[in-house]
Amino acid sequence: MQLIRCTKKLQKEMGLKPKNLAEQESTTGLLGAWHANLLLIDRRKCVLFVNDKTLFNFIILGVKKEQLSKLDEYFRNYLQCILADEGYSDQIMQEYDTIGFANTNNRSVIGAMNDLAFNYTVSIQQDGGVNSCMLPQIIHRLNRMPMKSLGYGYAIEALQSLYATQKAD
Repeated sequence: MQLIRCTKKLQKEMGLKPKNLAEQESTTGLLGAWHANLLLIDRRKCVLFVNDKTLFNFIILGVKKEQLSKLDEYFRNYLQCILADEGYSDQIMQEYDTIGFANTNNRSVIGAMNDLAFNYTVSIQQDGGVNSCMLPQIIHRLNRMPMKSLGYGYAIEALQSLYATQKAD
């Protein structure tokens, strides 16, 4: 089982109680666990996902309350599309057959997520708002933004390095 580590804000919106949260660690996998946060952009609920290992990220815009109950399905579908857009096969998706939710546990990832939240908000507002922005281009651009926790490297390069290591094994 892989984990999506949700902020308290997102847990509350999803209606998750402590008994609903996974207590075990993620199983090993190429990408592993993710962190997720709920954002409000143009008064619309959006969910930002950031990978723990690579800081590879994406956002889902205009999420409705009903959709939050199926966040694991939306996560899987969006991740598959984003990875395909970057040229990766969907073989990695097998590790996300089972997804659990847990509390956040990494302050460095949360700090990066806060920086990304600001950049997504500004980029989306500059590109016409939630309903008319060029979301794939924004995601593409922000995965190529220097990240301090990666030694000012790029999330896409960290992802590429991870894939290269897997292929070498």
